[in-house]
Amino acid sequence: MPHDHLGLFDTPPNRRQIRLGLAMVGGLLVAFFLILPVNDIRLREIQVFIPVLDAVMFVDELIIATLLYAQARVFRSRALNILASGYVFAALLLLPHALTFPGAFAPDGLLGASANATAWLAAFRRIAFPLGIALYAHLKRAETSAKPGIARPIPSAAFGVYSVLALAGAATILAIVGADVLPPFFANRTEPVSANLFAINALTIVLSIVAMAMLWRPGSVLDLWLLVALSCWLIQSLLNLTGGARYSVGWYGLVSMMLVSSLIVMLALMAESNRLHARLALTMAARNRERDARLMSMDAVTGAIAHEVGQPLTGTIASAMAGLSWLTRERPDRERAIKALHDAIDSGNRTTAVIKSIRAMFAKGTGTATEISLNDLVRETAAFLDRELAGENVALEFTLDEALPPILADRIQIQRVLVNLFTNAIDSVGATRGRPRRIAIRSAPLNGQDVLLEISDTGIGIAPEEMTRIFEPFFTTKGTGTGLGLSLCRTIVEEHGGRLWASPGEPMGATFHLQLPRGGRAGP
Repeated sequence: MPHDHLGLFDTPPNRRQIRLGLAMVGGLLVAFFLILPVNDIRLREIQVFIPVLDAVMFVDELIIATLLYAQARVFRSRALNILASGYVFAALLLLPHALTFPGAFAPDGLLGASANATAWLAAFRRIAFPLGIALYAHLKRAETSAKPGIARPIPSAAFGVYSVLALAGAATILAIVGADVLPPFFANRTEPVSANLFAINALTIVLSIVAMAMLWRPGSVLDLWLLVALSCWLIQSLLNLTGGARYSVGWYGLVSMMLVSSLIVMLALMAESNRLHARLALTMAARNRERDARLMSMDAVTGAIAHEVGQPLTGTIASAMAGLSWLTRERPDRERAIKALHDAIDSGNRTTAVIKSIRAMFAKGTGTATEISLNDLVRETAAFLDRELAGENVALEFTLDEALPPILADRIQIQRVLVNLFTNAIDSVGATRGRPRRIAIRSAPLNGQDVLLEISDTGIGIAPEEMTRIFEPFFTTKGTGTGLGLSLCRTIVEEHGGRLWASPGEPMGATFHLQLPRGGRAGP
């Protein structure tokens, strides 16, 4: 069942956003051609420039990483997790970059670094940025063509952070300790070694072009703004090819473009996140109104059921009491007692008829029986409940037999059953603390004639004394439940010639078993 795009990762850019991105790239190109003629003109040294710039970018890139890690968790995306970790790595390198920069905190920089340590830290950042985006694009393409997001494990943000901490530490040590071994980028505090600077910028340009090619025709808003940031990265590398001396017009321009490329992504992420949050708030408000209306309708239905069932039940009780009274007198009147008991039986039969008519009314659907794949319907239902699963931090584990034969059933009715079973499992798992939150779904052929679907959860489980009653009408273990869901599910399944039952989970939770005949045996 399709659902609305709700994230930067899967929301395609609209024309206005594309035009805005092109306008930003155009503005950067104008700035490039304005700076190019005066690139080598020396300006006054502003010693606080680099520390302030690095501090702003450090905060900016950590904000980007935080937003991306949140999106990675929602979409269960390793691609977004890698991209977020790349931004953390780039942010971490800014700290030693500012500390070792000549003239920022000391004439020759801190940490005992040489003039080239800062340049190599900047080079590591310039290489890591397009590499991280290229890896993100590759993983995203693989995720899009593979299994749906809900079937993937939630990526670990902590693992990504620890990994880039180690990488950033290694890069810092290499830049400081190996400065005398690595090729120099600067002959002194300000004058570049042109050949080496040209080589590193050429490499950055090639990597940026490769990353842009992998992101071409952006499939999401995030892809669009990453393309804009890469364009900025490409322009500043071209600018650095023609000069590179520190404190020149070109140098101030290119380091300012580094800030711009970082701010573009952050502002785009924040603006789009706010817009999507507003959409989500409106959607939730509409859903709450729909739920309230549904609850009011359910109250009316429950009242009608109570009225229809209450009358014959009252007659049954009254007739049974009358029969008991005629039998317990000093001189029992057998004929009247027998008549009263017959009346009680008739009232009981009327109660049963009313309940059956109500169950048939709820079980009746407007669709027709068609051949459907139960595996596909399970995946579709899981995708439909993606937000509910993510909200409770529940992981799905699929073990679906791809050779499972199709079933002949009403697609809407069977999906109604699956939604109810999934929702019950989510509620049960959501009520737990301190244990893994998992729902396992397994399908397999059964006896050569049926198919079996098992939905197991690690939730709070079902008490043994309640296991035999959970399918009874109006029996519920929830504080706000109506007690009709599982009863109607069993009615639908039995109308299809199948069975629905429950058993205790191993070692925790509960398992619901759905058995349905293969195509052609039965239909609703």
